[in-house]
Amino acid sequence: MAVPASSALWRYTCGLLLLLALGACSSLRLAYNHGDTLIYWWLDGYVDLDHDQKNRVKQDINQLFQWHRSTQLQDYALLLQNSQQQHLNQPTDAARLRASWNEVRQRSRLLLMHAVPQLADLLRSLRPEQITALEKKFAANNAEFRQKYMQGDSTAQHKVRYQQALDQFELWFGDFSRAQEAQIRRYSDARPLINQQILDDRIQRQHDIVALARKVQKEQPDRDTTMELLRQQINETFRHMETGARAPEFDDYEAATTQMVLGVIQLATPAQKAHASKKIQGWIHDLRLLAQEGQSGRP
Repeated sequence: MAVPASSALWRYTCGLLLLLALGACSSLRLAYNHGDTLIYWWLDGYVDLDHDQKNRVKQDINQLFQWHRSTQLQDYALLLQNSQQQHLNQPTDAARLRASWNEVRQRSRLLLMHAVPQLADLLRSLRPEQITALEKKFAANNAEFRQKYMQGDSTAQHKVRYQQALDQFELWFGDFSRAQEAQIRRYSDARPLINQQILDDRIQRQHDIVALARKVQKEQPDRDTTMELLRQQINETFRHMETGARAPEFDDYEAATTQMVLGVIQLATPAQKAHASKKIQGWIHDLRLLAQEGQSGRP
């Protein structure tokens, strides 16, 4: 389960602010400095904010970024620096990779928990037609997922998934040789194809989100009660991810994905690892500059 209307906030903010999950902006500072506007439009696309909501949401997102910039970015820089050392500058293993992903997950949780008061205010303000709009947006996202990842037979789906993985690895390491690409394809295809299970799990979370939104809209609990409901949702989300509460196929998929990432790191040449290290170093530099701007009060 995730957070209503903050479902978009959860995916986008964590993708934008947690660099290990992001893996990609050509200019981190540019993306971060426009992140408040992007998140606002993202949220508006889910629930069609009214005039009063728009003003409040803009203020809340601005406060979230001020807190995040001044208190969290130095930690992210250190996390990236540690990952650089552990996974590129010395031999790594599956356990270290999983530990790094868990570090990202913990920071995701902290970010969401910090945003609970503002999310509660937004949740309590949603009208029935906005919850219906949220449902429709979820349905459109699911249709897009089916179109992108579930067209054709298993061979076609494996190819799409491999190309997505290759694109992500190229952002880190640069171009690969044909032999390397062939090996990455083997790593990718070794992962179980669980697109249907991923979609089913996603739809269940969406149902839970909508159910919570409707509960709050109908019962109109006070702010403290709504905040507690949100914290329960967030805790359940992470419990679901951390304790293997999902179908066994997810554990197999995550184990195979870890092996794929480990395999790519191991087959990367020194030049490719230097490319990845330089990219990470650029992010570390940007994060530290952004943190300094936050501490000096600059936007």
